[in-house]
Amino acid sequence: MQRHSGPRKPASNLSESIHQQLNMYTLAASAAGVSLLALVPPSEAKIVYTPTHHVIGPNHTYQLDLNHDGTTDFTLGYNFNATTSGSVRSVYASAASGNGVEGTAGSHRFLAAALKRGTRIPNRRRFSQTNAQMAYECDGFAGVSCFRTTSFRGNWVNVTNRYLGLRFKIHGKTHYGWARLSIQWVNGSFTATLTGYAYETIPNKPIIAGDKKAESSSVEQPNPAALTIPTPNPASLGLLAMGSPALSSWRRKESALAGD
Repeated sequence: MQRHSGPRKPASNLSESIHQQLNMYTLAASAAGVSLLALVPPSEAKIVYTPTHHVIGPNHTYQLDLNHDGTTDFTLGYNFNATTSGSVRSVYASAASGNGVEGTAGSHRFLAAALKRGTRIPNRRRFSQTNAQMAYECDGFAGVSCFRTTSFRGNWVNVTNRYLGLRFKIHGKTHYGWARLSIQWVNGSFTATLTGYAYETIPNKPIIAGDKKAESSSVEQPNPAALTIPTPNPASLGLLAMGSPALSSWRRKESALAGD
């Protein structure tokens, strides 16, 4: 048998064959990765809504814990003060430290906004970290804001199903929420009723007043036809998965077959 004087040149179709199969395996791995990615649920916003029905009576408060972590985020209260000169009734919302109630600055105090359903929170209004007046009435009281005449102030006098815009902190991050209330003047007194509240779980993401369920984002599913690829040889794919030693062995095997 005549021996070759020098190293034998690899067959020209060997390199092409190997590259074709490597490309096929790469495509298979990429397709598998896309398929796995499609199975991962998308990151989506979530609104946590709590229905309730609580009437806040004179000189009573309601401790509002939006995210149910045991910490009061806001206090809803109804103050009633009567003297021989008259009386003052005030329904208010007070934010805990670092939180805020949406509204506008009034002549004597901050006025909480009575938002309609569908209003974006936050919007261009300010957030107050002090008491925000919702509804106020004084009758014959010798005070600066009454002047011995019956008067009403605030955006929440005789409203039904309006929304407080709320900003609060969870682990130091800002979240937005709402509280739905109705306040009516009945038989010489306010009737304040809280009927539900909600907050957005994604930090800094706005919430719409009245929304109880966030819109979820969607992931476009890959076209199955675009993922149709030849099925690689299981044994060869296994060698490829074992790394460079197995691949070297596979190359020697391919070279020997090409030389036969």
